[in-house]
Amino acid sequence: MQPIYLDHAATTPIANEVVQAMVPIYQDVVGNASSVHSFGRKARQHLDQARRVLAQSIHAKEKEIIFTSGGTEADNLALIGTAKANVHKGRHIITTVQEHHATLHTAEELEKQGFTVSYLPVDETGRVNIEDLEQALTDETILVSVMFVNNETGVIQPIEEIGQRLQSHQAYFHTDAVQAYGLLDIDVDQLGIDLLTTSAHKINGPKGIGFLYVREGTAINAVSYGGEQERKRRAGTENIPGVIGFQKAVELSMQNKNERLNRYQSYKQIIIQTLEENNIAFSINGDKEHTIPSIINISFNGANVEAMLTNFDLDGVAASSGSACTAGSVEPSHVLAAMHGEGNPITTNSIRFSFGSMNSLENIQEASNRIVKVVKRLIK
Repeated sequence: MQPIYLDHAATTPIANEVVQAMVPIYQDVVGNASSVHSFGRKARQHLDQARRVLAQSIHAKEKEIIFTSGGTEADNLALIGTAKANVHKGRHIITTVQEHHATLHTAEELEKQGFTVSYLPVDETGRVNIEDLEQALTDETILVSVMFVNNETGVIQPIEEIGQRLQSHQAYFHTDAVQAYGLLDIDVDQLGIDLLTTSAHKINGPKGIGFLYVREGTAINAVSYGGEQERKRRAGTENIPGVIGFQKAVELSMQNKNERLNRYQSYKQIIIQTLEENNIAFSINGDKEHTIPSIINISFNGANVEAMLTNFDLDGVAASSGSACTAGSVEPSHVLAAMHGEGNPITTNSIRFSFGSMNSLENIQEASNRIVKVVKRLIK
């Protein structure tokens, strides 16, 4: 039985082209990009070229890109760095109850340090309401952080509307775009975004590399101390092989983007149709009109997440109950609890299926049949 991977929102396999781009860097680029000799200059050239490509991918400037070890570090730098650099303007931060834990736990840490955090609710569709943001804003608000696409439900937030509202306010606007980057078009100027988080391993790039976009003029403090790399904003020798792998992954992700989106949408429809044809009782979590095609979160009436995931795995289907960062935990999903209320069965009977490069029409159909088989076995 061939295992089928439906957990691309957790991580993606590294593309062969990415590996091929990284190997010669490991073999031939031995210098430190901070060194002034020829070996260092060669490393710097690769670093600068990658920074240009990544900046162009979101219509930003080269100097606005800060390389990090991934999305979590970028979220930490965005929240902590911005909060501490702007404390003289206020101590109020706004985020949402359905953020990734990289943002939520960072916000909780800032609360311990004397900042006040407002957590915006989401409705049953998983989206925030602009009116709630309006009511939460104060003269003390220095940062608003709302994720672009939720990692559990795939729900797309009203990023452009939020950006427009904050144009006339002192607060900076940060978005965790880890699940959106490489699939959705992102123009930081058009969307009014001041800080944006990405991660390479979500788009078939290497693990351990990401970037934080910081709009020119945004006040932000470093949160790590050492050398003067990344314009003194993130200390540490740059990961040149990772950066080059990230560059190649971005270049690949920009090709045939619409074709991939259509393909993922067809995968979603195959799963839904197969469940319906087999009279499986289910519902879909999230706003159907504002959900990314690569993620579908399904509630199976009368099911149990732990039992389902175990049986899916035994039947060769890799799926998730939500965030990979809480894998192994049977705690109810905080995202679904925010949408449907604490104690709602949906919080413990829902499974996330996410699509990517390891999928085809054939293995999605096979996976759908296996899902039906498991659900029928578990729900009598």
